[in-house]
Amino acid sequence: MRDEYDFSNGKRGALITEPGKERITIRLDAEVLAWFRDQVKGGGNYQTLINEALKTHIGMSGKEDVPLTVRKLREVLRQELRAS
Repeated sequence: MRDEYDFSNGKRGALITEPGKERITIRLDAEVLAWFRDQVKGGGNYQTLINEALKTHIGMSGKEDVPLTVRKLREVLRQELRAS
């Protein structure tokens, strides 16, 4: 491998886009981003997880099988215990 490469004559290639998705720049708290990254350490994409969390929050998930978090499980258990 070379120590240096000359990209002065390089041309930018086409950006890969996904239908229905838009590329943006967003600033998130470091703690929030760290939490989402920790959730996918076994594999997966933290950006997809953030997208699903946002969809669930605004009621757009369209899925009945939204990933169950420990927080949500505790919330449901508390509600069920109160009801019994």
